[in-house]
Amino acid sequence: MKVAVVGATGMVGEVMLKVLAERNFPITELLLVASERSIGKKLSYQGVEHTIIGLSEAVRSQADIAIFSAGGDTSLEWAPKFAEVGTTVIDNSSAWRMDPSKKLVVPEINADLLTADDKIIANPNCSTIQLVMALAPLHKKYQMKRVVISTYQSVSGTGVKAVKQLENEMAGIQGEMAYPYPISRNALPHCDVFLENGYTKEEMKLAREPQKILDDRTFSVSATAVRIPTAGGHSESVNVEFHTDFELNEVRRILNETTGVTVQDNPDTNTYPMPIYAHDKDEVFVGRIRRDETQRNTLNMWVVSDNLRKGAATNAVQIAEYLVENALV
Repeated sequence: MKVAVVGATGMVGEVMLKVLAERNFPITELLLVASERSIGKKLSYQGVEHTIIGLSEAVRSQADIAIFSAGGDTSLEWAPKFAEVGTTVIDNSSAWRMDPSKKLVVPEINADLLTADDKIIANPNCSTIQLVMALAPLHKKYQMKRVVISTYQSVSGTGVKAVKQLENEMAGIQGEMAYPYPISRNALPHCDVFLENGYTKEEMKLAREPQKILDDRTFSVSATAVRIPTAGGHSESVNVEFHTDFELNEVRRILNETTGVTVQDNPDTNTYPMPIYAHDKDEVFVGRIRRDETQRNTLNMWVVSDNLRKGAATNAVQIAEYLVENALV
């Protein structure tokens, strides 16, 4: 399997290489691809040094699979060029997610939609992935009506520059700012750019992507996305109203039996999901499961996941695994 990782020098690209190695993905030839300023530099993968190449050379190499994490503009320009030469692209940007001709895939939920003809496959937003992992099995059983979500997102979701800003501020060092305000000892209700409706792009991704993944537009999602000074891992406070009632023990059982979800929910022992425990893990952790006592058929829960792994790299690699296992590449 000839595999290209586009954006190999970035924060998600590095995690993608780590996940590919951990999961023993069947690579016979690895192409590490980055922007022009990185061409010719060396990167190690499983003890072997690889020279970084540019996008044009990567297209000519006709990889079987290209996993992109290089930003929306790069994906819009280059993903079709890879697809034209027969490469299947798994794209981690927002470029193709809401394109009606492209599949938006969380493997545990809807990988069975994929065919050999899908040459550009979209990886959902990191916050969306962990949300739908927790909601999908409950939606199947109780039918969601409305979801209200507030996120508590780590600086790693913004990238290296934001992580450096937090580190500098904690050390009392003046440095380059990724955000319009300090992030240390602060919380910014501002993830991505503001849109005309007053919501941010991140909030609208959370509103629209779950409907596409679950192939159901009968429920609605309202989101507020907040950046907090944690280094890794996104957390979400989720309030979900169902059409039918539920028993809390059954909710816990359903989530416990869902592949990729781990329930951590015992107030007696202060057991609940936290980013510090989700770090470097692939599961989506769910806790603080309780009934909303102000409204019928409504549940509250707290959902945490490593945004660089299941929220990005691991989900993309799982898509690639599905393609290989089902002879779609």
